[in-house]
Amino acid sequence: MQSPYLAVLVSSPVSLSDEQITPTPTTTQEAQTDSDKKGSEENSMQEFYQLYQELLVITLVLTGIVFISVWVFYSLNIALNYLLGACTGVVYLRMLAKDVERLGTEKQKLSKTRLALLVLLILLASRWNQLEIMPIFLGFLTYKATLLLYVVRVAFISDSTKLRQP
Repeated sequence: MQSPYLAVLVSSPVSLSDEQITPTPTTTQEAQTDSDKKGSEENSMQEFYQLYQELLVITLVLTGIVFISVWVFYSLNIALNYLLGACTGVVYLRMLAKDVERLGTEKQKLSKTRLALLVLLILLASRWNQLEIMPIFLGFLTYKATLLLYVVRVAFISDSTKLRQP
């Protein structure tokens, strides 16, 4: 009868040098690896699109709730300023998603031209008397609130599933 420890030692390659031994894959393993990579990439992109859709829906719902609340408690002008900023935030989120989607295939890093959208909006608000900077800026940050809500929700879901597992 053979010891399980001895079987592990015999079955795995042992090297006395500092160099790592890396097995070379066969052509069938390489083909499986390539198909696994493609499937993994498709799954990753599918998860990305689902995440984007979820963030977009949460942002739009949150925008509607805050817009109505600001209209009730302040004025229609301030609520419309908020809505302008929130719409800009949604456009920013869409531009960010497009940029992330192209990352790795066409681009190697994210562009920073999206920030020009906010800068132009703030400059427009500072020049035009009907627009107020603070509600526009807070409206723009609505997508950030969505991200915070999403992170907190995912953290609580993962914590509750860890507690349920034996």
